[in-house]
Amino acid sequence: MKTLKSVTLALALFATCSFAKANDVPTENLTKTHAINVYVDAMTRGRINDLNQIIDPSAKFSMQRGKSVMRFSKKEMTDYFKNQKNIEQTCTTSTGIIEENEDTAVVKVDMNYGQFTRTNYVTIANTGSGWKITNVYSVFK
Repeated sequence: MKTLKSVTLALALFATCSFAKANDVPTENLTKTHAINVYVDAMTRGRINDLNQIIDPSAKFSMQRGKSVMRFSKKEMTDYFKNQKNIEQTCTTSTGIIEENEDTAVVKVDMNYGQFTRTNYVTIANTGSGWKITNVYSVFK
């Protein structure tokens, strides 16, 4: 009877873990385009689906404010995005590739609010487990 309970518990645990990972995007779908689209959706529409997957654990976020630069970790930024979930920004967004090769790309994401523009320089890299954001540098004009 103990064996049956152990097997049942193990199967239940396995099923729970499988369902918890069911929403992950397969690595082959973590493309440059997907990474940028998820980032732009999070920034402008508060849609944070897949966001954790497209940000590399070692990613750095920097924001220039006047003459000072503020720095944030992945955890700090994902916490910020969670607080901004489903909040839509009133801005016009445009993207453009500044530089790219087989392993990395720098994409410029402009968010124009009318009175000012937030420009994000987003570096994405082919990490071996898909394309992920490794660095974001934001400036305000």
